[in-house]
Amino acid sequence: MYQEFYNLKEKPFSLTPDPQFLYLSESHRIAIESLLYGIEQKEGFIVITGDIGTGKTTICRALLNKLGPHVKTAVIFNSFLTEEELLESILLEFGFPSKGRTKKERIDALNKLLIHLLSQGKNAVLIIDESQNLSVPVLEQIRMLSNLETEKEKLLQIILFGQLELDQKLQSPELRQLNQRISIRHHLLPLTRKETEAYIYQRLMVAGAQGNITFSKSAYEEIFKFSKGIPRLINLLCDRALLAGFIEEAFQIEKEHVKKAMGSLIGEEKNKVSSSYSPNWLTPLRATLLTVLCFVLILFMMIRYHDLTSFGNTIWAKVDEAYGQISANINPLNLTHPVHQEKVQRDHKNESEKASSEGKK
Repeated sequence: MYQEFYNLKEKPFSLTPDPQFLYLSESHRIAIESLLYGIEQKEGFIVITGDIGTGKTTICRALLNKLGPHVKTAVIFNSFLTEEELLESILLEFGFPSKGRTKKERIDALNKLLIHLLSQGKNAVLIIDESQNLSVPVLEQIRMLSNLETEKEKLLQIILFGQLELDQKLQSPELRQLNQRISIRHHLLPLTRKETEAYIYQRLMVAGAQGNITFSKSAYEEIFKFSKGIPRLINLLCDRALLAGFIEEAFQIEKEHVKKAMGSLIGEEKNKVSSSYSPNWLTPLRATLLTVLCFVLILFMMIRYHDLTSFGNTIWAKVDEAYGQISANINPLNLTHPVHQEKVQRDHKNESEKASSEGKK
């Protein structure tokens, strides 16, 4: 929507991990250099961790663009795998469909493939994103793959990208052997205040801005305060801020535009929470469950009173007792029904005639 107004060739703050938008902060630069060094030197295991939105997947894609033709990679983005599925996925990523059905057959096939790649002077690298989702048995299987080696070197380099939970999982006693084999570790840090400003500027330039879009100092301060240097949050906020600027036809994004963007994002989160408490909560499924619950409660009461008959008699006794108490409080002379009035008058007349005849006697 705002791309035409600002004369941009694409959205500058898209959430997709596009390597051309990669901004190399100090932490990201060290991560890239560590990865390239570990692959070239065949260090074995490398682990890159970072909080959500710090750019792990972007680093992964940027790494792939920097590797030469002598490096053969297998990249696994779906980390919810069993041991057998992992082996099959690795073979498929290396371009070798698995014909084996057992774990041993697949490991033997992978070993032959790696030896073949080595004979061609190629370095085989396995990259797994979102590795914190890998189960302990699968991580142990990955450790066993690192045993595929010759007398001089490893046949497979393994890189694990993951969130902070990955480090915690690797510290568990079950994965002690794997943890000891990790030769290079790096933790991605959020951007600093200065890096945040440079990050925004670079993305605008890559998207086609010619310096016609600027952010005020106070706008940068608000962005950093809200995002705490997390690239994904910076992208979300800047995208909305540009939309707010477009609505007001402003080429300089001010603090007020950023605050409107923050309000928009926070409002969406509140709506997500409040929607779970919608008055339309009584869905057919919940209505059915409520009916079953009522039936169970009635059945419980019936069992408590031994059988259906005694339960019914108890209920009717309570009703009869309540009716008697109500009737006792009603004055018959106040009844308004015509039939009742006629009966009362007739009884009163008979009593008067009887008293009169007795008086004559």
